[in-house]
Amino acid sequence: MILPDVRASFGRDEGALLVHLLEERGEDGDAMRDALAERGIDPLLDHPVLARAVLEGRAISPLPLEIVSYVLLRRCLLEAGVDDRVLADYLTSLFLQFGESGRANRIAPHDEQEYGYLVDLLEEISGAKGQRSLLLRAHLGNLSLWLSGLFPDWIDNRVNRRGGPGLDYYEEMGQTGFALAADEPLARETELDSVFRAASNAFVPMRRALNGFSDRFLTPRPTSPVDRLLREVRDRFEAGWLQA
Repeated sequence: MILPDVRASFGRDEGALLVHLLEERGEDGDAMRDALAERGIDPLLDHPVLARAVLEGRAISPLPLEIVSYVLLRRCLLEAGVDDRVLADYLTSLFLQFGESGRANRIAPHDEQEYGYLVDLLEEISGAKGQRSLLLRAHLGNLSLWLSGLFPDWIDNRVNRRGGPGLDYYEEMGQTGFALAADEPLARETELDSVFRAASNAFVPMRRALNGFSDRFLTPRPTSPVDRLLREVRDRFEAGWLQA
């Protein structure tokens, strides 16, 4: 199960690393240490210059992957209009876990069955019960977000060459998966229903945030720059950033 639990793993050592990194950028170290003691690590994680400091600072190598991933994804989410730390936490957990070999195709790390298509998950959801039902529903949302968020160029290429489904299909499936997961009794018992409902409601801007993360940090040189530009223009128009 993907859980929003990455931030909970950040402690005193991670806070000290962030203070040191920001001090190198000219920030007031004493003030940041006071804020860390009084308000926890979130103010540091949300510091407006931290994302650039993480990318350019000499201390990036000792920074844990969890810190780097959270900081950059949180920044991309904020730019996409999603100011929800729990969703940033959840998205970071998704990114870290699905980055492991084969994990994106399984509803749980050691599940024997692999799912290559979203429709296969839908078909099994109808007859599943209990924990497996929740895992299947959540995975429909997770896999839709993973594919449409980090591999939009691949999706566009399939649309152009093979007539495959576009991003709107993945958005619909992802919203449906998270909404179904939120309605599961086990989700309410484990207090994950609010996370899944928020993910369903914010699926489109989360997808766009992941697109920005992928475009800037993972695949900055696309195979088809024109297709990427068209996608970015379309997303900005739909988000109201451009006027007709």
